[in-house]
Parts: sequence; C-alpha cells; structure tokens
Amino acid sequence: MTIRRMKTYTGGQGYVYQYYFVGQRTAPANPSDGPATEYVFDVTSDRKTTFAVSVFLTQEGTKKWAVEHGRILTDAEQYGAVKMRLFQAFDEIENMMADGRRLFVTGRELAELLSVLGVD
Repeated sequence: MTIRRMKTYTGGQGYVYQYYFVGQRTAPANPSDGPATEYVFDVTSDRKTTFAVSVFLTQEGTKKWAVEHGRILTDAEQYGAVKMRLFQAFDEIENMMADGRRLFVTGRELAELLSVLGVD
C-alpha cells in the first residue's frame, strides 16, 4: 500500500486546500497543443470531497524552453513548474472542483512559472 503525503496550501480565494501527488503519464493535452505529460493530484478543500486535478505539461512547451535555454529541464524542474501551476489555480480559481480540473502549462506559462522558482 502506498502512503501519500498530504500537503496543505492556502489559496488566494480563502480556501485551504489539501492535496497530494498521485502520478504522471503521457497523455494528449488537447488537439491544438499536441502531446503532454499529465500530472495528477488529488485535492480537497473541505476534507470530505476529494477530486482529481490534472496539470498538462506540453511537450511543445518543454521543447521551446530547451531551445531557448540550451538544455532540457530536469524531472524536478518540470514537477516544480506543474506544482506552481497548481498553486496558481488555487489562488485564482474560486471553484476548483467545477472550474479547475484541467490545467495547462504551455510555452508561455512554463517560462513564467520557472522564473518564480529561479530556474533559468
């Protein structure tokens, strides 16, 4: 049995979220963005209802970043960007269960999220 480490984040909308990382897999993000890696988190804001949030990191975005910076992103850097996108959604989306179940990290967002982490 896998024991998951529950983490807590207080969002900008006033909700306190608990979440944990479930896993990742290759998946199509949507037809216009091409293939992506899907990172899945289980999330709750009331400790009663848990729902899945998928964050799609597009291959187009990671390839663009690699060309611009002369190296590929490490797995930890990719996960860091995805987690920052999850936190951004916690801060900005009032109803995560209804409106925040599918999040995307494309080329534009990737550079911004990584700069918050100090990754160049």
